[in-house]
Amino acid sequence: MSIARQLSCAALLAACCCAAQAQRPVAYPSQGQGQARQDSDDGECQVWARKQTGVDPATLAANPPPQETGPAVGGGERVRGALRGALGGAAIGAIGGDAGGGAAVGAGVGTIVGGHRARQNQAGRNAANSGAQQGALDEYNRAWNACMRGRGYTVE
Repeated sequence: MSIARQLSCAALLAACCCAAQAQRPVAYPSQGQGQARQDSDDGECQVWARKQTGVDPATLAANPPPQETGPAVGGGERVRGALRGALGGAAIGAIGGDAGGGAAVGAGVGTIVGGHRARQNQAGRNAANSGAQQGALDEYNRAWNACMRGRGYTVE
């Protein structure tokens, strides 16, 4: 997968995660509660859900999960790839009588492979961070939902 394609996939994943986080359950006053009562119940259920779960959606929205990118990410994988490639290239080059040339080619290929591995590893870490935040928000929403249902609302 090309770098541009990986970046566009990462941007799409981030947009989906943000859209999912922005969704909030909707409560319908099924027992004739007025708007003032619904607002009061909603606020009390938000406080209760925060206490029960330890999750504050406002804090989650203000502090999105870290998305690491850039040349500093994965430097170790590139170096290790270059070393492995140089060793393999030297061994193959020695068979043909040019260990130095083989090592140089192997190091270049190893650096490319290591960079690819670094990008794959980072994409996995970024997805895990986003998933953990979404799980915390889901837990909060379940608690809020339970509170509102207990007060006579239909929640979707």
